[in-house]
Amino acid sequence: MQIEFKATQRVEQGTGASRRLRRAGQIPGIIYGADADAQAITVDHNELYHLLKKETFHASVLGIEIEGAKQTVVLRDVQWHPYKQQVLHLDFQRVDAGHKLHLKVPLHFINNDTNPAVKLGGCMISHTMTELDVACLPANLPEFIEVDLQTLEAGQSIHVSQLNLPEGVEVVHHGEGDPVVATALMVKGGAAEAAEGEAAA
Repeated sequence: MQIEFKATQRVEQGTGASRRLRRAGQIPGIIYGADADAQAITVDHNELYHLLKKETFHASVLGIEIEGAKQTVVLRDVQWHPYKQQVLHLDFQRVDAGHKLHLKVPLHFINNDTNPAVKLGGCMISHTMTELDVACLPANLPEFIEVDLQTLEAGQSIHVSQLNLPEGVEVVHHGEGDPVVATALMVKGGAAEAAEGEAAA
């Protein structure tokens, strides 16, 4: 289900105008991309504040309705106040159904508590990555990517190349090598407990 919200066209621009909008409970923002002119908008602060708390809002194709016309976009940037729970500005990029987009998708780790290395081997799972940069058509964009930790053994790691990516989704990797996603680390005292367990067995 696509997340949708309304916005209004923003006529006044500049620092003073943005300050007045924020005092009135609005957030200034901009929509750009897809070979069209950039469009200045305002959105309701309370509505967007709650939407920003949802993980899916950051990794989904969104629908913005502006004066009856709907546009499909992805969230590209959020500017927060340094110490207040206040959103200062939002950047959205238009998406084209026929062109791939690049976006960071959250990783969901499953079977952490039932992993044998954790339950019996005195290990803890270190999540080296929490999101993955992917490229895909808008229709193929996943809300998240699962990382199954069930078979991860002590001292072993899961790498990006081992992830099961949805059809049509590819990893956008910057740099060389095969990045580590998660590792089963032996915690202090865990080695001795594991050895005692093996001896008892």
